[in-house]
Parts: sequence; structure tokens; C-alpha cells
Amino acid sequence: MAVLIRTGDVPAARRLEQWRAIVCDTLGPLDMRIEGDVPLEGQIDAGQLGPVGVGKVWTSTPHSVHRTSGLIRGGGSELYRAVLVMSGEMVVTQDEREARLRQGQFAVYDFARPYDLAYTSAVHLAVFSLPREMMHADSIARLTAVPISTDDGAGALAAPLLRRVATDVESYRPASAARLSTVVTDLIGTAVAERADLLPALPEQTQERMVRLRIHAFIDENLGDPALDPGLVAAAHHLSLRHLHRLFAAENTSVAAWIRHRRLERTRRDLADPDLHAVSVSTIAARWGLPDSAHFSRLFRKAYGMPPSEYRRSRFMARIVK
Repeated sequence: MAVLIRTGDVPAARRLEQWRAIVCDTLGPLDMRIEGDVPLEGQIDAGQLGPVGVGKVWTSTPHSVHRTSGLIRGGGSELYRAVLVMSGEMVVTQDEREARLRQGQFAVYDFARPYDLAYTSAVHLAVFSLPREMMHADSIARLTAVPISTDDGAGALAAPLLRRVATDVESYRPASAARLSTVVTDLIGTAVAERADLLPALPEQTQERMVRLRIHAFIDENLGDPALDPGLVAAAHHLSLRHLHRLFAAENTSVAAWIRHRRLERTRRDLADPDLHAVSVSTIAARWGLPDSAHFSRLFRKAYGMPPSEYRRSRFMARIVK
């Protein structure tokens, strides 16, 4: 991520002016207000996830941001924005609705219509700029400035994903970033649609992607259970086995193959972890739902071209060489 502004690098008297200029140059005309003669403290970082803009904002200075009708006529991007509170609190106001967001919550607002943002204390935000053509406008327009629940449903998947993407955005290769941008927009759109009970109105392809995301998360959470199999996955999501297999066929894999792949990936990660060097290979395999050592060894060798013990040694030698 590029650091657009770090107020510690700017003379106190010019910080608000510089901060406003950076924000306006990046997005479009905005007004900012600070009560009293207080120097602004904070930092803005910006990156890109395919067509989705990703930003991080830190500020410890209470202030407000305003996008008025007059400023909208002055230009700016045609996009939606999703803001996730990573720490602190903020208020988003649009369409006569007010969302008071605390840590872990997020909301969406429309940059093409008037809105207000208020930071009453120190806050750390992840902000996503979403092209309008990638979103489901009917759902978004009805739920701007509404807190999205992150306790269950798509919101529970969206919040940690948005936090992770904001943290790791620079590490993704272009092809992965493009695919992730679709996941991010679909997940935000689905969380909003669930909030409005509009999920049945979303395109079937989008609904199926969201179901697959939930299933993937469930599988990752239960890899250590040797009983994890397609039947258990289907029952947990109230799906028929036929429907479940069809969802995975769309990803050119099967449920059983995906479970096996995820288990092997977790064992490979642990075998490469120097902090787990004293833990036996069989213990690591059993931890991830593969208690049969001989069967695990065959699977691992087929997947990675060498037995697990040899893979562990190769990673140990690679660290010594470095």
C-alpha cells in the first residue's frame, strides 16, 4: 500500500489542508471540519485489489467529513464505499439514516449522493471503493448507512475477510486480486441483501458463490474432525448431497477432494513450521483429521512429490542455507 499522507511528515498548520487535498484528489470534492484549533493526526494508505480500491485510515483527531449536493455537482467517482471499523467508532449518515459503527461492524454508502462521516475519537478504518457496475444497486440503495451485522450469515464472513484483504492487499498477484475483488463485492452485496431480506433477488450465480464460501469456511473450521465428510457438510448446510456435489463441480473438484486438499495443506504448513519441529508427523496428521499414518503418507507423497518426513527435512535444510 502507498502512504498517501502521514501527518507527522507535514507541519501542523498545513495538515488539514494537505489531508483534504489528498482525499479530494483521490475521490472527489469533500468538506472536512475540525472543532477548535487542533492539529490533525493520522495516516491514509491506499492500494488496489483489481478494480476495487482498498484504503486504510488512522486518525486520532475528532473531525467530520461531508459530501454535499453542491460538491457532488463538482465531480467525483461513481462508486459505493464500504467502511469497516477495525478499531474505535464512527458514524455514517445518508438518506436520513444514521449508522453508529463500533469495532468489527461495517456499512455501505453511496459516494454519488450526500453523506456525512463523523469520527468522535481515535479510529482505524478499512475502506473499500466499489465500482457501481459490480454491485447490486437495488439492495445497496435501500441500505446505505445501515450497520451490517457480523454475528452470523454473510456478514460474519465479510468482516474478517475485509480486514484480511486490507492488511494483505499488496501480497496478492494480479490474477488472484481480480478473483478476490469479485469475492469481496459479492460478499458485501450478499451481506447487505441479507440485511434487507433480499437474498432471493440476487443472481443465482452470486448466491451459489456465497454458499460455497460458507461451506469452505465450515470445512476449514472442522478439518480436525475425522468424521468430516460430504454427508456432514451437506447436513450442516441443509443441502442435499446432489446439490452439494453440484456446487463443488462448478469449481472443478469434489467435496471429498477439497477436504483432502485442505487437510494436506494444513499438514504441509505445520511440517514447515520450525516451532512444531518436535511434534511428530503422525501427531500433526491426526490433528488435521488424518489419523492413519500410512494413508496420510501416501496422500502427501502423491500431492507434493515426497514423503512428509522428507518434506520436513527439506524445509529445515532450506532454513539453514538461508
